Amino acid sequence: MRTTSGNLVDGLLPAGATIRAAAGRILDAAGRIIRGADGQSEAQRMSLIAFLIRIVSAGIAFLSQIILARIMGPFEYGIFVFVWVMAVIAGNLSCLGFHTAIIRFLPQYRAQGEIAHIRGITITARVVALASATTLAVLGMAFLFFMGERLEGYYVIPLFLGAFTLPMIALGDVLDGTARANNWPVHALSPTFLVRPVLILAVTVSAILMGFGASATTALSAALIATYLTTLTQLGLLGWRLHRRYDAGPRKIRFSYWVAVALPIFLIESFYFLLTNFDVIMVGFFLEPDQVATYFAAAKTMALVHFVYFAVKAGMTPRFSTLVAEADQAGLAAFAADTARWTFWPSLVIGGGVLALGPFLLSLFGPGFSAGYPLMFILFAGILAKAFIGPGEALLTMAGEQKICAGVYVLALAVNISGNLLLIPALGLTGAALATMTAMMVETTLLFFVIRRRLHITMSILSRPAVPALGREAG
Repeated sequence: MRTTSGNLVDGLLPAGATIRAAAGRILDAAGRIIRGADGQSEAQRMSLIAFLIRIVSAGIAFLSQIILARIMGPFEYGIFVFVWVMAVIAGNLSCLGFHTAIIRFLPQYRAQGEIAHIRGITITARVVALASATTLAVLGMAFLFFMGERLEGYYVIPLFLGAFTLPMIALGDVLDGTARANNWPVHALSPTFLVRPVLILAVTVSAILMGFGASATTALSAALIATYLTTLTQLGLLGWRLHRRYDAGPRKIRFSYWVAVALPIFLIESFYFLLTNFDVIMVGFFLEPDQVATYFAAAKTMALVHFVYFAVKAGMTPRFSTLVAEADQAGLAAFAADTARWTFWPSLVIGGGVLALGPFLLSLFGPGFSAGYPLMFILFAGILAKAFIGPGEALLTMAGEQKICAGVYVLALAVNISGNLLLIPALGLTGAALATMTAMMVETTLLFFVIRRRLHITMSILSRPAVPALGREAG
């Protein structure tokens, strides 16, 4: 006899209990997500898996950063995070937008049965990322070789090591996008967010136990080794899985068309990454490494809230692409409103908990890091503003509005840069946090009105969409 969620709840909870109905609805909804074969269930399932991976990865990343800060001390740890953040940004941008463009195109090609195009964009994205990242790495190392004396001496060798990691960071991001486009969230997220941070910590600790110094150079050497091992393993596993899904055959390459779409995405990703990380870089330019460490600890602690946004975006972006391809305006509007709610309320709850535990969490990094606690409130305000509408930039990009989305990020980044330049010299770390918060609020406001204007969708936690006739303004 088949047992439903309602039967199970009836057996476990007393008759007439108010909680019984609510628990039954929760279990039924969970069952639909797990068993459902429709597009919405698949997107929710992918988002749930991404959410769980991000929970685990946030804990791993937070714990590893605490250990690294403890064993290296604020000064060396500040050097490490400054260089590593720059390397991750540069590697991601080296993809030139193809790591996101493949998420837009691959589901559409699969729905249309255009397997040759899938083979083409899969290999094109990898070649573009590797070539671009290698070129950038060579230029960066040439600059360090000829102009290194203009920098603080303690940054030169770490920056060389960071440059060596760029090709594998870029390739890893493309592999991540390829796996996400195929709705393989574990394969997409595990290498970067679970395996790599564990390897960085393990190799760093092993090196120190072997007699190497507890320095930024040692940690970045470990990051280089971990990145190459992780990405090359992911390349082999993903290639095997793609071969099983798509038989070998000819490739069709529409390079000019893909570049025309990817470059605006590249601008969006560039501005987004700079918008979310520029504060750390600017603090590094203006202040000493120990101040970078304090700011990064506060930002990293609040990043425990960010994984909600990331998980929803990772799970829902392919579904946005599919709904756009199906011209389902009503479904797209309803789905956009849902993603805003799935982003905001968990962010609010988790953020409140993080703030309550803030002094304790910062103290884990070591003496002096608790000075970053006031910054957490400022950063949280910006995070909530962004969560209010959910992953709006993903919706615009999948709907073909990447150019105007890039314009939004240009303005938001301009606010961020000018705010940091003006406020850090005057207010120090508080100025950096205020500049970041203001930029996030400007970004959210602009995205909300652009989505409403271009797609006729009201995307926020307050949305109860009344959808007009299918279609949107051209442009």
